[in-house]
Amino acid sequence: MLERYSRPVMQALWSEENRYRRWLEVEVAACEAWAELGVLPADEVARLRQKAAALVVDAGFVRRVAELETQVRHDVVAFTTALAERLGEEGRLIHYGLTSYDVVDTALSSLMVEALDVIREGLERLAAAVAGRAREHRDTLMVGRTHGVHAEPITFGLKLAVWYAEIGRHRARLARCRESVRVGKVSGAVGTYAHVHPHVERYVCRRLGLEPAPVSTQILQRDRHAEYVTTLAMLGGAIECFATDLRGLARTEVGEVEEPFATGQKGSSAMPHKRNPVVSEQMTGLARVLRGYALTAMENVVLWHERDISNSSAERLVIPGATTLVDYMVNRFADVVEGMHVYPERMLANLERSGGIVHSQSVLLALVDTGLSREEAYRLVQACARESLETGRPFRELVRQDPVIAERLGPERLAAAFEPSRHLERVGEIFERLGLSEPPEGGTGLDGNGEAASRG
Repeated sequence: MLERYSRPVMQALWSEENRYRRWLEVEVAACEAWAELGVLPADEVARLRQKAAALVVDAGFVRRVAELETQVRHDVVAFTTALAERLGEEGRLIHYGLTSYDVVDTALSSLMVEALDVIREGLERLAAAVAGRAREHRDTLMVGRTHGVHAEPITFGLKLAVWYAEIGRHRARLARCRESVRVGKVSGAVGTYAHVHPHVERYVCRRLGLEPAPVSTQILQRDRHAEYVTTLAMLGGAIECFATDLRGLARTEVGEVEEPFATGQKGSSAMPHKRNPVVSEQMTGLARVLRGYALTAMENVVLWHERDISNSSAERLVIPGATTLVDYMVNRFADVVEGMHVYPERMLANLERSGGIVHSQSVLLALVDTGLSREEAYRLVQACARESLETGRPFRELVRQDPVIAERLGPERLAAAFEPSRHLERVGEIFERLGLSEPPEGGTGLDGNGEAASRG
């Protein structure tokens, strides 16, 4: 994890100290369960619990585990040895009947759930930011673009509503994924409970807020972890999609949206005028890393028989890395959405750049409504559109001068075909579907005559 792309909460969650604290929770809980079964002396386990509660798992403890690991070449053995040194006589009870991954996998699941809860909190913030800006710009007219080319009018709020709906789907995916990984296993070396009682597993899992896996080998099966990382990569891809949209709108030739630019911020070492969409570009780069993590997590699903450790080294990077990056991305992009500058006047100017050509379908349908065949109507409108694009003459003017179109539609029906308000008629209904139906702040994007108006 690079500190540059990490928030303190995730740095602390995935620290070596916190990982060993979680391992210690598993070990102590297992001893308590054995004591309930009468296998380990209850009084000694009580003293063990007290000593464990007082044990400071700090940088010194981490260093000691690292020293021991250079000798024993096994991280869990090094950990239990370090514990025994600190816990005294009661340390002999640690790890009774367990195998390493009873501790490692159960603790990892607990940390993964905790990390997901942090991410979900950030995603709620992003959803709220997008919802707020969507309501604000529900009726802010702009041109819709397909294939990068002007299509028909939309509103900026509607664009954000599409984002909001996708964020909702990711919220649901994270909730499902949380349940998938909220499992532990304390079933022994090959999952048979030969040396550990199922009560111990139930007790440990309950203490850590987990459910026992219905069946396991020496490990929890890695399809759960692949689902987890892939779900995070999909969320990262969504943020990349939103950020790419903003990058396109921030281009000088478009100039409709701009990332927040802080006082004292510099956009270029050479060009003082630069105000680049650097956060949005950063989102694209980090999403690429996440997709690589997802591939690695899927590769980890295939292990030999009851387990091998080909997944272990990769997971030390992939799971902390994926959660940390996604946590950073959702919060950093929330900053962008909350503070982005929106330029409705530029949106309207771009909408009108082609002299009304974005209303070509409205003219086409109006002609069809007069009884003209669709093929003939399409030919007439396309000819006007072609001339407008090639000569720069306003499409609206060319349509009015076409004798067939003018005769069939007349001035009133032609004016209605170019009426911007027709594109707002269903926006409120869409917002209501999404639960975004609160009235927008400010105006509607139209003046009292239904003409496109500037909104500051």
